[in-house]
Formats: sequence, C-alpha cells, structure tokens
Amino acid sequence: MRQVVLDTETTGLDPQQGHKIIEIGCVEIKDRRRTDRQFHCYLNPEREIDEAAIEVHGLTTDFLADKPRFNHIEQQFLKFIEGAELIIHNAPFDIGFLNQELSGTTSDCNSLELICSVLDTLSLAREKHPGQRNNLDALCKRYEVDNSQRSLHGALLDAEILADVYLAMTSGQSSLLLGEDQSEGSSTIKNTRLSDPNRPVLTVLKPTKEELQAHEKRLMDLDIESDQGCLWLKLDSE
Repeated sequence: MRQVVLDTETTGLDPQQGHKIIEIGCVEIKDRRRTDRQFHCYLNPEREIDEAAIEVHGLTTDFLADKPRFNHIEQQFLKFIEGAELIIHNAPFDIGFLNQELSGTTSDCNSLELICSVLDTLSLAREKHPGQRNNLDALCKRYEVDNSQRSLHGALLDAEILADVYLAMTSGQSSLLLGEDQSEGSSTIKNTRLSDPNRPVLTVLKPTKEELQAHEKRLMDLDIESDQGCLWLKLDSE
C-alpha cells in the first residue's frame, strides 16, 4: 500500500480569490513505513502574499521571486503522487488549492481525486477525539510526536510530522518508529528533522511588559462580558 503525506503553504486562505500555492511538501509511506522518497518545492505565485500568511510560514515575495511556477513542476508532482492515497490534514483546503492550480494548466488532470484517493486526518482525529483540539500541534502532544522544529509552518516539515502522527493515530505504530536515540521505555516519536536552511528567517518581535498586561486585561474583560467566557483563556488552561 502506497500513501503520500502532503502539505502546502499558500498566499492566503481562498483560491477563489486568486490565492496561490507557494510550497508543496510530500513524504512517502509504503506498507505503513516511511521511505526516503519525498517531493518538495517552493513556487512563485506571481502575486502578493497576505501578511497574516507570512506570519504563519515566513515565506516572502522576494524569497519566491526566482522560484518556478506551478506549471513548471506540475508533471513531476503528479507523477510522484499518482495512484497513492493522499494523507492530508484538513484535506479540503489543500485539495481545493491544488485543483485550482491544475485548472490553470494544460494538464489532462484537473482534479487530484481522479488519480488519488484522499484521507483527511483532521476528520479522522475529530472522530477519534470529539470535542478536543485536533490541530497538528495538539495531535503531536497527544501522540508524543516531536514537533520541536516547528517554529514556523513548512510544507515538508509538516508533512513529515503528519506522517508520524498518522501512523501513531491509526494503529499504535509508535513502536515501529522508535529512533536510535530513544530508550525502549519511551513511546515518544522523535525522528531527526532539520528545517530547510534555505527558508527565510522570520523576525520575531517580543511583546513588552505593558503589551502583555494590556493583552491579559483584554482577555479578562472578554471573559466577564461573554456568556461563555473567553475561549482563549480556556485553551491556555488545557
């Protein structure tokens, strides 16, 4: 059984508003074991990137200016994923963007569902853990998957992390994924992952003491004013 764990980064949230893919990351699983095969590329979207998106992934227009367009890597990408089951967290988001990109090329494939099946790990996690947080960071914590390198979102890094989460979540496969640096008594999945050295470094501005106090006061005010309390405070306490 061949599966491809896939993730993308984008210029914004909605492909129908002209937003584009700027990074694709894929890793391969065969017979429930990670292989060393992967597909990774940055893409020039030929448009500006939303500031909110840059805060998430750190990819800028300048960094992407000399990268290929989607149609330049399309055939290589389709060849890598063809016939596989795609494992994606919040699959409608990534599939929507990829199908939108394909619709703008001369490819015979305008829908990934024609050449692949798709498994959405977000839907799977919600079935297994209803009423709980099921984003990738929360799942890493729940299944003891190391995500210490994830200071920013990155398509390849997130695909690698999701692969470990998926294997742990579906059938207790953590014992098959133990690295050499782990003791037998530990179930934590801690594969060696290195951030892409070519990725731009995002400047992080730390809040001042006054800003932190103002933020805390605003949360407390919201907690008092809202009938259901402040969700942010509840999440922080989990």
